[in-house]
Amino acid sequence: MELDVPSILTTSRLDITPFGLGDLDDRLAYQSRDDVALYLYRAPLSREACAAGIERAIATTALTAEGDTMMFAIRLHGEHRVIGEVVLTLSSLSASQFEIGWVFNPEHSGKGYATEAARAIAGLAFSSYGAHRLFARLDADNERSVLLCGRLGFRREAHLVENDRHPSGAWGSEFVYAALEQDLVREDSSRR
Repeated sequence: MELDVPSILTTSRLDITPFGLGDLDDRLAYQSRDDVALYLYRAPLSREACAAGIERAIATTALTAEGDTMMFAIRLHGEHRVIGEVVLTLSSLSASQFEIGWVFNPEHSGKGYATEAARAIAGLAFSSYGAHRLFARLDADNERSVLLCGRLGFRREAHLVENDRHPSGAWGSEFVYAALEQDLVREDSSRR
């Protein structure tokens, strides 16, 4: 199965595109922040790590094997600046399962952009890529992502207690949320 990366998706307020080499400073602006890395079980990314991630994203033109990942740049309509990213990973080819994740610049939080972008990529996973099940893993303390999963229609399927360590050495717990296509909430009526 070969799943091509779309060149652009649009929502009511966002353009969702592939990353380009010129997006490095925008990506670094949020991926290098301590408050962003806090929920990702890793240290903030360096400039080199951000650049390497963009280079991998540019090289990924299709999802062909388990573990292949597409990273989408999220931009406000008509603006080139990247405000966040949504990642889609082919987790299981035989079971048609995908993992979705998101990271946004906190300067743009509270406006519904993450929900809007994640909803668009979730829809893409089901409608274009033939996903049977879509799941998200998130730090149990990440209240904003917990709420986002609820807005998308995902259900909590697991609570993994002290299953990973933060760079500080402290134990962290994760939630696993998932949805089938019929579970998705197509519009966020609470934002109207």
